Amino acid sequence: MGGRIRKQRLAERLDALPRSDDVVCPLCQRFIPPAQRDAHHWVPKSKGGRSTDWLHRLCHRQIHALLNETELARSYASAEALLSHPDMARFVAWVKTKPPDFYEHPRKSRHVRRRP
Repeated sequence: MGGRIRKQRLAERLDALPRSDDVVCPLCQRFIPPAQRDAHHWVPKSKGGRSTDWLHRLCHRQIHALLNETELARSYASAEALLSHPDMARFVAWVKTKPPDFYEHPRKSRHVRRRP
């Protein structure tokens, strides 16, 4: 598929996501400023996923710092499942105390860094 068509289809998918200023992160339940929105595939695209939602950029990056794509596809394909992960639950409890526009670069876990 050519680059122009791929970009057009991505734009169509992103246009389907809600864009109002009252978008709430399904993980931390805080409002997401437009500059801090990331579209997250609940099941990674490489594993056949299509469904996306807006997440805080920090929450989205923390997910990928803690879990690899196989784990996401098999066990953590929803907000409820992600919140059941002990490290993610601890992160969400911490980030809920921060303002909506807060951002800090997350560190990858040793588990994810050891991937081949």
